[in-house]
Amino acid sequence: MVSQKDLYEVLGVSSDASKEEIRKAYRKLARKYHPDVNSDEGAEDKFKELTKAYEVLSDEQKRSNYDRFGTADPTGAGAGGFGAGGQDFGFGDIFDMFFGGGGRRGNPNGPRRGADLEYRMAVEFKDAVFGKKIDVPLERTESCDQCHGSGAKPGTNPETCSTCKGTGEAETIQNTPFGRIVNRRICHQCGGTGKYIPEKCTQCHGSGEQKRKKKIQIKIPAGVQDGAQLRVSGEGEPGKKGGPAGDLYITLRVKTHEYFSREGDDIVCELPITFIQAALGDEVVVPTLKGRANLKVPAGTQTGTEFRLRGKGVPHLHGTGEGDQRVKIRVVTPTKLSEEQKEALREFSRVSGDYIHEQHDSFFDKMKKAFRHD
Repeated sequence: MVSQKDLYEVLGVSSDASKEEIRKAYRKLARKYHPDVNSDEGAEDKFKELTKAYEVLSDEQKRSNYDRFGTADPTGAGAGGFGAGGQDFGFGDIFDMFFGGGGRRGNPNGPRRGADLEYRMAVEFKDAVFGKKIDVPLERTESCDQCHGSGAKPGTNPETCSTCKGTGEAETIQNTPFGRIVNRRICHQCGGTGKYIPEKCTQCHGSGEQKRKKKIQIKIPAGVQDGAQLRVSGEGEPGKKGGPAGDLYITLRVKTHEYFSREGDDIVCELPITFIQAALGDEVVVPTLKGRANLKVPAGTQTGTEFRLRGKGVPHLHGTGEGDQRVKIRVVTPTKLSEEQKEALREFSRVSGDYIHEQHDSFFDKMKKAFRHD
């Protein structure tokens, strides 16, 4: 006889655990040790032990008897485990009862949804801003056009698997002290299809599938960001046994632009101007993704000054309106000057009172004073 402490310890709960705590503990451990998901040696025995413990501790009357007498059935009429009264419990039945919404597991020969596909695509900066229709090349698995998906050589037909009799499952039955356990697994002979192909199709070699290339057209919405993912329903792998096709997920990588960058829904660009334009002011032409625009640069503009062109940015992806274009000024200092230009600048310096050497000396005099130790 298993002691009270052992039964509670099997589920890892205390003897005063609530019914919900017992249920949660069983669900967690059953997921780990169920034979359909765990092929390790001893997993099946562990699962039987868990199920026995849960069957007793989840029933108020059995648990009360167990707490008082150390057995769920003090009369000795039954083993207190599953299978009492001649009832069979299959691993699949118990597993689906808790984790599959009740009932038996799905028919392996029933319709199955196709796998999803992922495609990574690089798009131009401007196309991500304004949107565009683009053809996407795909290679995916489709039904073999020679055998039409049967896998059998034309003129022949698949036959019912002799091992599982077409069910796709193989059963093993064990009689234990706790009752009879029915263990259902995928048939190793047919791989769960329930069919055997004596003469395979020469084109698909019995798989019923082949790779095909095709193109589909997608629309990139205006305003998408780098890393955005588009979902195209029904363009994934085809379903099995009449099941629906999977979906196609397209991940976008937006290329960088030579002149523009993006911050949110704003377009940012740097505009170089001469120090004469910066000093005197000017009306300059600014490139935008929508063409050219005029911008007035006021006199005395410094490097780093930012101007805003309203409505010249990115369309809002989930709404109306557009962002702006921000223009950052960079004053360019000439690197090659003629003697005439240099003399003109020296004259400008004298007229303005900005004597170059005096200014340089004055700066270093201040630095000396700052670091002088008294």
